[in-house]
Amino acid sequence: MNEIPRLFQAFVAPAIFVSASALLLLSLNVRLMGMVSRLRQYLHDKHAAAKQGRFAEADGYAAQIASIERRAELIRRAFLFTLVAAAGTIITCLLLGLGLYWSLAEVLAAAVFVGSILSLLWGTVYYLLEVRVALSSVRDEAADARFMDLGSEASTVVERRSSSL
Repeated sequence: MNEIPRLFQAFVAPAIFVSASALLLLSLNVRLMGMVSRLRQYLHDKHAAAKQGRFAEADGYAAQIASIERRAELIRRAFLFTLVAAAGTIITCLLLGLGLYWSLAEVLAAAVFVGSILSLLWGTVYYLLEVRVALSSVRDEAADARFMDLGSEASTVVERRSSSL
């Protein structure tokens, strides 16, 4: 019976990491969905530009699409490693509970927990890499002459969008 309080003390660290992982996953999900939305818009705009014969603009969109896809891949990897970390910390809690009856489970719990924290670290590294280049696509677009010389067609589209609001 003295093992039960010790078990709950052992649950504290994995439970905190489950919460931390869940918050990080929420942040990564929001970031990834923003990129997916932006990619869809760029793909639509690229298709429209190519269809209307504005090939320089279509090439500009293609460059932006490639840039955002590279960033989205970093976020996807961060998301995957963080999910593995969350699953590992939950498995750790289960193994700690099983450790009351099977001593090898305590050793497995420690190993799984260390692996989970390493996975969380890798997820965080990928997130840092993406954050480091987060504004690169915006800077590239601002510096790209193919987007700056859109002519009257672009201003007409902007005016139509403004008037529909």
